[in-house]
Amino acid sequence: MSERTLLAARYAAVYGGIFLIVGIMLPFWPLWLNSRGLDATEIGIVFALGAWVRVLTDPIVTHTADRTGNGRLMLIVCAGLCTAGFTGFVLAWGFWPIALVTLFQSMCLRALIPLSESQTMAAVLSDGLDYGRIRLWGSITFILGALGTGRLLAAGDPDMVLWLVIGAAALTFGSTLILPKRRGRRFEGGAGAILPLLRNRPVLLFLLAASLVQASHAVLYGFGTLHWKAAGHGETLIGWLWAGSVIVEIALFAVSGPIVARAGSVRLLMLAALCGVARWILFASSTALPALVAGQILHAATFAAAHLATMHFIARHAPPGLSATLQGVYAALSGTVMGMAMLASGRLYAELAGGAFLPMAAMCAVSGCVSLVLWTVLRQRD
Repeated sequence: MSERTLLAARYAAVYGGIFLIVGIMLPFWPLWLNSRGLDATEIGIVFALGAWVRVLTDPIVTHTADRTGNGRLMLIVCAGLCTAGFTGFVLAWGFWPIALVTLFQSMCLRALIPLSESQTMAAVLSDGLDYGRIRLWGSITFILGALGTGRLLAAGDPDMVLWLVIGAAALTFGSTLILPKRRGRRFEGGAGAILPLLRNRPVLLFLLAASLVQASHAVLYGFGTLHWKAAGHGETLIGWLWAGSVIVEIALFAVSGPIVARAGSVRLLMLAALCGVARWILFASSTALPALVAGQILHAATFAAAHLATMHFIARHAPPGLSATLQGVYAALSGTVMGMAMLASGRLYAELAGGAFLPMAAMCAVSGCVSLVLWTVLRQRD
């Protein structure tokens, strides 16, 4: 095994840990919340809190990483605090205790993603690693988490979800400890140096369009499992539906290098937005298994293609020494949009059930329009 492969494996282990947590939580955390006494509106609020907390904390954490030049240490600290935060749910019952623990836990969990993305993309640019082939291991552990949890829940207590998440968080903490000790370029400027990032119109337009596509998953993330279960589908099948969406995601990540190079970030994002319109209209129209399978296949575009486009765009447009900070800006913007979508999703689902997916389609349509405007502007500059 080559040295480059071993290096890539260390970064892949971090993604594996983070997305094992996500694979357990995303399909089944609403069931756990419901078992602790929360209704649909309260579940939507809890998910919104998790998204909004990153608006305040991610820019602070990521900029601190850039100022110190030690993003690895920040990643280790956040992973340890994340594990501690999840243990706080053991004694949390009812809306307010769960909401308070969510604020702390989400602050740590959400920061893991921009910090790990910044560390990995630095290695991609400096050591010639393939980002898609590293990131796909997170998708593989997502599948293991979704399928394994679905099988266990078929004959188990929903509280099992929490214990599985705690174990996955501990594994994530362990994986951060084996990352290479890479000192990044230390950012010497003050906080005012971040302002040009916020004034760069093409960058902000791209990040806004990407945030809209990712936030359009709000109803699916918050209520997809509940909606499909209400339609008569069992936990094991639901686990397979979630896993199937990630299988196509893995396939795209595995061959992403030539695709990103040929299509470019903006056009790839436009494709993701177009597929999002189709996906959410399909979910709003039917809960039949063929429709659900077709919709989950489109996850390769609505999530994976949008994510690849965004990571490559950020890596190539971040000023020297501010890669983690720009990741934090994106996390804050996407967290704001996702938080609003999550908050609305609880009420939308309570009133419209499957019809709640239609506003998500509208969000993708807006994203597509913004991406088209940006693509036109960039072509005129060239």
